[in-house]
This record gives sequence, C-alpha cells and structure tokens, in this order.
Amino acid sequence: MKIPVSIPLETFRIRFVDVVVFIFLCGLLEFVIYVASEWSYPVERALQIDLDPRNIPSYAAQSLMRMALAYLLSLVFSIWYGYTASRSRMHERIMIPLLDILQSIPVLSFLPAVVLAMINLFPGQRIGIEIACILLIFTGQVWNMTFSYYHSINTIPRELREASSVLGFNRFSRFIRLDLPFSAIGLVWNSMMSVSGGWFFLMACEMFVLEDRDFRLPGIGSYIQTAASEGNISCILYGLGAMVFLIIVLDILLWRPLIVWSQRFRMDTVPPEDERESIVFDLITGSVVLRKLGDWFGDVVEWIEKSTYRIPSPRLGGVFKYIGKLTGAIELIALGFLFFWALIKVKGLVSSVSLGDLILVFKSACYSFLRTSVAILIALLWTLPVGVYIGMNPRAANILQGMVQIAASIPATAVFPVIILFLIKLGGGLDIGAIFLMLLGTQWYLLFNIIAGAYAIPKDLIEISKAYNITGWRKWRVLILPSIFPYLVTGLITASGGAWNATIVSEYVSFGGEILKTQGLGALISHSSASGDFGLLFVSTCVMAAIVVGINRLVWKRLFYIAKTKYVLE
Repeated sequence: MKIPVSIPLETFRIRFVDVVVFIFLCGLLEFVIYVASEWSYPVERALQIDLDPRNIPSYAAQSLMRMALAYLLSLVFSIWYGYTASRSRMHERIMIPLLDILQSIPVLSFLPAVVLAMINLFPGQRIGIEIACILLIFTGQVWNMTFSYYHSINTIPRELREASSVLGFNRFSRFIRLDLPFSAIGLVWNSMMSVSGGWFFLMACEMFVLEDRDFRLPGIGSYIQTAASEGNISCILYGLGAMVFLIIVLDILLWRPLIVWSQRFRMDTVPPEDERESIVFDLITGSVVLRKLGDWFGDVVEWIEKSTYRIPSPRLGGVFKYIGKLTGAIELIALGFLFFWALIKVKGLVSSVSLGDLILVFKSACYSFLRTSVAILIALLWTLPVGVYIGMNPRAANILQGMVQIAASIPATAVFPVIILFLIKLGGGLDIGAIFLMLLGTQWYLLFNIIAGAYAIPKDLIEISKAYNITGWRKWRVLILPSIFPYLVTGLITASGGAWNATIVSEYVSFGGEILKTQGLGALISHSSASGDFGLLFVSTCVMAAIVVGINRLVWKRLFYIAKTKYVLE
C-alpha cells in the first residue's frame, strides 16, 4: 500500500523570477533562430556594411553569437587539452611546446588557411565565412584559458591529491571533484580575459582582405572597422557605445554571477568578511525551474560517475586497451603524413622568399622584440599592485571589475586616432604609438590573472598575517607574491604571446583610407597577408613563433617549474 505524500503548495507556486527566466529563455531561442536565418544567405549579401546606426542592434547580435560560439569551443578545447597534456610526461613534452607555438601565431597567420578551407567546404555560402570568423576568434581566445587550466591542475596541493587517492577516486571522479573545482577561479577570470580578447580582435576577424578579395561579415567589429577606414568618428563612437553596452550586459548577466559562484571553490576554512555580490545570482538561486534543472544535471553527472566505476571484464578491458593502441597508431601515422605534406607545401612557399626578405624579417623581429618587452614591463609595473588590490578587496572589485572588463574589450585600433594624434604632437609617431597599442592588448592578461591569484588567497593566511602584524613589503614578500606566483607566471606567459599577437594590429593600422605602419614583424605579417604573399607570411610567422617559444622555454617554463614545486598552497 502506497502512503500518500503531501506536497507543499510552494512547489506549484509560480514565482516572478521563474517568469523572468522563461521570458529570457524564449528571447534567447528567438535570438539564435534570427542569427541562424541570417547565416543561410549567400556570401554576396554580407559584403556591404551599412553605417546607418539603425543597423547596430542587428550587427551587435550577430557578433555576440560568434563570440559565444567561439568561447564555448575555447572552453571545451581548454579543458580537454590541459587535461590531456597533464596525463603523462610524454603528452606534456609534446603538447605544451605545441601550445607555446600555437599561442605565438597571430590571428592573421591563421586567416588564409582557415578562410580558404571554409570557402572550399561551403562554396558561395555565407556559413563558410561565418565558421572561419568563429575559428579566428577562437584562436584569439583559447590559449590563455588552456594555460590557466593546465597550470591550475598542476599546482593542486599534495594533500588534496593524496586525499583523492585515499578516497579511491578514478580519473573521472578526480576530474569532476578535484580538477575542475580547483581550476574554477582561474578559468572564470581567464574566460573574462578571453572574451575581452575576442572583442579586441573582432575587427580583424569580421573584416579582412585576402589577396584581391575583400571579406566582410555584418557585425559590430566590421562596423567599427568600416567607420575607421572612412574616418567617420561619429559612427566609431556609435559602434564603441554599442560594444560597451554589450560588455556591461554580459558582466551583469554572466560574469558577476560566475564570480560569486566561484567563491565556493576558495581554499578557506575561515569565511571571508566581505563576499562579492550579484543580484542576478540571487535571482538564479531563487528560481525553482533553474534549481530543478541543476538538480537534474547533477543527477546525470552522478550517474555517469557511478558508471565509470563498473569494472569491465578482463577480455573487454583488453579490447579497450587494443583499441587505444590502435587509435594512437592511427594518430601517429596521420601526424606523419600531415608533417610530410606540410614539408612539401613549405618548400614551395620558402622558395619564393629572397635573401633580402629574410634580412627584413629578422630586422623587423628585433624592432618588435623591443616593443613587446617594453610593453610587458610597463604592464607589469601597474597591473601587479592594481590586480592585488582588486582581488583582495571585494568592495573594490564590485566597482572596478566591470570597468576593467570594458577597458580590456575596447579594440585598440578603434581608439587609435586619439592616441596617434596625441603622439604626433609629442613627436613620437607610430614607433612609440605601437607600444601603447600593444599595451592595450597585453596588459589585461596580466591583470586578470593577478586578480584571480589575489582572489584565491585563503582567508586563513590573510588573518594570520594580520595577527602577526605583517604589513608593507614584508606582507608582499611572505604572503602576496608567493600566493599569486603561479597565476603571475600564467599571466606573463599569455601576456608575452598576446603582446606578439597585438603587433599585427599595432604596427599596421588602417584609418581614414590610409595605411599607417612602422617597421616590425606584426606589420610584415599584416602586409603579407593583405597582399597574398604567403611565402613571406609563413617565414614571418615561423620567426615570431620561434621567438615566443624560445622565451617560454628559457624564461617562463623555469618560472613555472618554481611555481609548481615551491609556491604551492600545501
């Protein structure tokens, strides 16, 4: 006999927040359908950008969809790549140097291969250019997130790793219960940086020239770029205003709730006095519908986790082991064929590069190296104190976080006219102006990682430092710098790659129908990409990649080893 269970009336009560959530989900669905319908048109319809301000909402919606898809792709790739690279020494030795190389390649160096591949897959269709644009945004977002996740799971305290072994966690349980929670804070802040970096390179991704063909997609980035090319200051301001509005909305609806949610993953035994707050997060936690969806998702994850503990029979285990070896062999053979195919293509490209071109490449690399070094040094001088202040002061973070994200997202080339006019009066020109433009593109990698590191300092250590009256430089030396050191190294690695990537938009700028450039590797890459000189583009990219990888191997890798062995919260 079943006993009737009384269900409280509150279960069936429709709350205002649930109505808001339902309306929001319906609007999100309509937004996706609208953007998908725009992508179904032929490519010719996307070649003209109308500067009428009434088109800005439509352009902003399409840019937002590209950014969202690129970010989701970046998040999945970062977790997979970082986890795979940390599984064994062999994976690490191959995948981390490869990651160094990939993050050193500028967006425009990916452009010809990605665009031509998508055009061939979808001839005459706009969807091909859209996918190419999303992949280009992805290449500007993904690397710092991947480094952040990889560095986080490699600096997990020893006692937590030992506890997971004592509890008998398998790989999936350790991934769900330890790796993801420990890396959450770094991933959230680097996700903000990645999206900001996507906005930064949006102008180059939505509107570009390849040989004699001009590719444009309706979007807020192409709108600003078109206005800048025509010297239309009012339309530039309209476009920047729309971009700032989008950034503020994303900060309120997405990033602030995520930061509040990530507070639960801090290594604290003492609750902090001041917590970050978010009205949207409070509304979300008060929604019955979203709570039920969260419970359902948790049940699914728990069911999958329990399923992973079902030990297969020895014969089935042998089959899985054989399949794994076969898959590895197929991957090795495929990589071998890809390597030899690339050698054949490279031979044809390099043969078109003269000795004078090589001299120009190395000379340009020296100029870019000096500019990037100065930009990183300037960035470190101001981001270190400001990032620590924001990370350790929740009240300050509630005010400054949105401002920092807006500043990080504004494309440097959009504010270039103001900077260059100021520098012309000082007599510096683009040679010095390029450093300021690089600074606008690279300083945020440091700032966001330093904020994440300061935010993750356990409250216990802060209280102990107060009890022992540790202040001033001594507090920095014994508490702050050791605690944020792993995050600082991650910021320096990604800032170095970001600075070199920023050379393509800081040393070669189009404004008012004119091309302004200075001697440097970024200008050489931008010029060779626009003119279709793929041989010079390949050599310039290889030199840039070699410089960034060399710096990572000689400097940043050694610092990361110190962070992993000495400055771990154990």
